[in-house]
Amino acid sequence: MKPDKTLLALAATVLLWSSAFPAIRVALRGYGFAELSFLRLAVASLALAAVAPALRIRWPARRDLLRIMFVGASGMSAYQLLLNWGELHVPAGTASMIVAVTPAISALLAAVFLSERLTLGKVTGSVVALAGAAVIALARGDTGYCTAAWAVVAAAGAQAAYHLGIKPLLRTYTGLEVAGYAMWAGTALVLPLAPAAIGAALHAPSGALLAAVYLGALPSAAGFVVWGYAVARLTVTAATAALYLVPVATLAVAFVWLGERPQPVELLGGALTVVGVALAGRRGAGRARDAACAEGQKAPPVRV
Repeated sequence: MKPDKTLLALAATVLLWSSAFPAIRVALRGYGFAELSFLRLAVASLALAAVAPALRIRWPARRDLLRIMFVGASGMSAYQLLLNWGELHVPAGTASMIVAVTPAISALLAAVFLSERLTLGKVTGSVVALAGAAVIALARGDTGYCTAAWAVVAAAGAQAAYHLGIKPLLRTYTGLEVAGYAMWAGTALVLPLAPAAIGAALHAPSGALLAAVYLGALPSAAGFVVWGYAVARLTVTAATAALYLVPVATLAVAFVWLGERPQPVELLGGALTVVGVALAGRRGAGRARDAACAEGQKAPPVRV
């Protein structure tokens, strides 16, 4: 029996995105958080530009450029800088559990800025998810960890802003096109970091350099390609449900790759986050699916 290509693409997405968190920790051994942010975005941008003709990525309309710059700034530049900064002190598996709160923040932002209906399920789920993120952030007593953990929470907020900003774009462009536009815009915004990043690359350990290239080429560039393939053939509900596996897979990858063992209180916070996000997305899932199918929208990806 032939394997289901859609499920294989979904599994590949989960594996690629879960491996990004420990890869960041490895890359940070040779780069500052800002330098790594530029290198990852630059590698991803070059890879997507190379395959853009084959993927039939169109040029965006001039009227959409300002919005594209916004989603590039929030979902690419700010997200990478904040996440990489956070992972200087926060273990990879722990960071992935914090980032999992993104859908709950997205629901709250959509209620405020898009006047989407805020149901009891969304409110309850969002509160539980945010409480889980707070538990993780306060799990250890040292100031460096707490500050870094809140930086990862801020990264989740930047990702939520990205999801909010791409909604109008998804009515005109494919999810893959929007991801490409945002990646290129985000890279352009961090170009001032290029000299320092290139200088660091000349002296960084080979393992850190390989990890930085891996992050850009596979979780960022290839991850969006296989994700786009999967969500084009699945409902929004089915596709996003698979992304709940990312924190679980990250814990496994981080344990094997880095020997990380999260504290019990961090696991408790992560469980609260996942449960809260599931509760927030449970009600109205059918409406979200129908709306996405009607408008040709794709499920928003978890950014790593």
